[in-house]
Amino acid sequence: MTEVRFYHLQRRSLEQALPKLLEKTLERGWRAVVLAGSAERVDALNQHLWTYDPASFLPHGAKRDGFADAQPVWLTAEDENPNGATVLFQIDGAASENLATYDLVCDLFDGNDEEAVMAARDRWKACKAAGHGLTYWQENERGAWEKKA
Repeated sequence: MTEVRFYHLQRRSLEQALPKLLEKTLERGWRAVVLAGSAERVDALNQHLWTYDPASFLPHGAKRDGFADAQPVWLTAEDENPNGATVLFQIDGAASENLATYDLVCDLFDGNDEEAVMAARDRWKACKAAGHGLTYWQENERGAWEKKA
């Protein structure tokens, strides 16, 4: 059974929240795959993760960078795990068919977009039906994550 965490973004954008979650992942010595909704989104994130914080270094790569097996964080629009990651981040409503191959799945969705919320509810139901352990996290007024379910 995979632990699946749903992150309801309300105050921060994905571009603000994702790097911090990836930093925590790497601090724990884990590898990650970020499954995005399109190749264009992968390209934008690839650039963003190099520049989001001048004081930070977040090692990552995507298909055009190569060396997938050496990348601690792999950005992709394909349902793949070429770096042997144990953590999957699903963004833009992208959903892997291989959740059970990960120890942890983090599903980030925009709480200010009603379609994104409805799609996240559908993914929640599918994960629950598949027997995964689910938790729901929401941002509080300070921007910290609070476990709600």
